[in-house]
Amino acid sequence: MKTNTTATHLKNVMPGIATGLNSDAATEISGDLHVLLADVFALYVKTKNFHWHMSGKHFRDYHLLLDEQATQIFAMTDDIAERARKLGGTTIRSISDISRHQRSKDNDAEFVAPLDMLVELRGDNQRLTRELRSTHELCERHNDVATASLIENWIDESERRTWFLSEIVADS
Repeated sequence: MKTNTTATHLKNVMPGIATGLNSDAATEISGDLHVLLADVFALYVKTKNFHWHMSGKHFRDYHLLLDEQATQIFAMTDDIAERARKLGGTTIRSISDISRHQRSKDNDAEFVAPLDMLVELRGDNQRLTRELRSTHELCERHNDVATASLIENWIDESERRTWFLSEIVADS
């Protein structure tokens, strides 16, 4: 797990500027958000990759679904990064920073069958839901209700994406 490597990024973390959280809480939560942001960017890129390379008899439906899901995933990124900064932490700086911290696996295959794409994205969204729940628990331990509130919405969104993908996969 790459979460511990973010400690080097957080040496100069200041207590949350506008949050009232102590420095330990701010450091721990912003560190989790740093890794979560890497995961979200990785999922966004994979979802767009599969959107761009979709083929087959359900092309239009799957293509549009993945575009909608990618847009939703990308919308999370700014909120995650800004919350980490509000807590006094840092956030990702580059593609290589994402690569160093993401927990999800990339897919660089030349061809992936449409059903395999959907199964893989379902698993990635399920993993993201678990990671979101873990960060939510951390926020609850530190009484960070603002970050927890944001995460609750993202959990609902990732569960919805998983549900849609599960229904399609089950029907195939």
